[in-house]
Amino acid sequence: MLQVVNPFLVAGFLFFMSLVAGTLSEKFKVPALILFLAIGMLAGVDGPGGLAFSDADAANQVGTFALAFILFSGGFQTRWEDIKPIVTQGVVLSTAGVLLTSIFAAIPIAFLPQFNYKDAFLLGSIISSTDAAAVFSILRTQKVGLQGNLKPLLEFESGSNDPMAVFLTLTALTWLQTPDVPLTELAIKFVVQMIAGGAMGFLMGRFACYMIQRLEVSNEALYPVWGICIVLTTFGLTETVYGNGYLAVYICGVVMGGGNFLYKYSLQRFHEGFAWLMQIIMFLVLGLLVNPKELINFSVISVGLLISFALIFFARPLAVFIGTIFSRFNVRDKLFISWTGLRGAVPIILATYPLTQGHPQAKFMFNLIFFVVLTSVMIQGKTLAGVAKLLKLDAVVREAKTYPLAFDITPGSGTDETREIDIDSDFAVVGHTVSELKFPEGVAILLINRGSKFLIPKGGTVLKADDTLLLFGDINKLNEVEENLTRKRSKE
Repeated sequence: MLQVVNPFLVAGFLFFMSLVAGTLSEKFKVPALILFLAIGMLAGVDGPGGLAFSDADAANQVGTFALAFILFSGGFQTRWEDIKPIVTQGVVLSTAGVLLTSIFAAIPIAFLPQFNYKDAFLLGSIISSTDAAAVFSILRTQKVGLQGNLKPLLEFESGSNDPMAVFLTLTALTWLQTPDVPLTELAIKFVVQMIAGGAMGFLMGRFACYMIQRLEVSNEALYPVWGICIVLTTFGLTETVYGNGYLAVYICGVVMGGGNFLYKYSLQRFHEGFAWLMQIIMFLVLGLLVNPKELINFSVISVGLLISFALIFFARPLAVFIGTIFSRFNVRDKLFISWTGLRGAVPIILATYPLTQGHPQAKFMFNLIFFVVLTSVMIQGKTLAGVAKLLKLDAVVREAKTYPLAFDITPGSGTDETREIDIDSDFAVVGHTVSELKFPEGVAILLINRGSKFLIPKGGTVLKADDTLLLFGDINKLNEVEENLTRKRSKE
């Protein structure tokens, strides 16, 4: 007889269904987060899968592990040049903005008969952070770009505000369990965690770049192992010295993303794929933990809707407008920043903490948070593109090119790199041949992307508007070449 349930077969099937769901999310413009969670719920005890899973501790550990790699990958993909103009504003929103959101969300919750003011602050803290993956997967599937510095601000804020939410949640639980704990002690703990987390992340990022550049690993396939080692060591070491591990891995990723070391491109690609795997595992486990029958409950639905609308239309906008009061963003920008406060996997992970610590209303809170996340993604996610267009903040999206070749930093490559340059219609080089460009020695055009085709350039190849050039050469010479190529045509 065939074995009824083989764990390897189950895991393979769930991963396959998640890949299918990812493809369908692009086609039907449904957030992948919703589909991953749905697969987990369908595989659970109330679905056709019938898998019984109720281990909140295991879900919490899986979520912590996965989130560390997701945050590191987000930092690793972040370009310092993009976030530099908005880093101060982003830090304000990811710290003070999260605190204000938790407080403003707690105010209406405290008036509900089910919760006291401490429980209200715990719930507000759990739902205080936004989800970068949810925001940008939706923008990508709906093919909407954003004007100005909105995209880097939202990317930086949503990628860096999870540590604050984790701290507030654990602080709220400490407050519940130890009512007489002094607020000064909690404030000192916060300062220590943030300073230690930021310092360890920066130091580990610099150390990782230094070591990778000097390690002589005979097999380049082992570099991803080094990448995993960096994340685990950074998170574990930071937590050991009482720092915030989530903040440390994110900053470590940002520092490494701005560094220059061997096989950087390969390592980025590996961590991007690994982060997606972590997201799928995390969503599946959280979906398994949910009992759909408990979600279809009047108390959960009514209270969940109240919390969702308080968060979307009161807490988040008020926190954003206060947090950006001294910024250069106008009212339309602030309205859109408020609307992109999508909740994702992090609040659901944080909702497992009360479960692990035996809070009397932990299960009800978990179901509420799950409902709030679903409501946020469905209401804000489905309307995100429309709101951007309504506020006239949308921009043309340039599709990322996938070239039939890839270059990486290898031993002996020195400061050589590849670079993409888009040719606009008003650039002076339009209509000129490649031979007329007179590049410095050591710089060459590898490929020209024109429409859906890739051309191998020759001396007589004429550059046209909307071409994308893939150049290769020394980084300093490429800067000079880019400046010449992007010079605009004289109007005389």
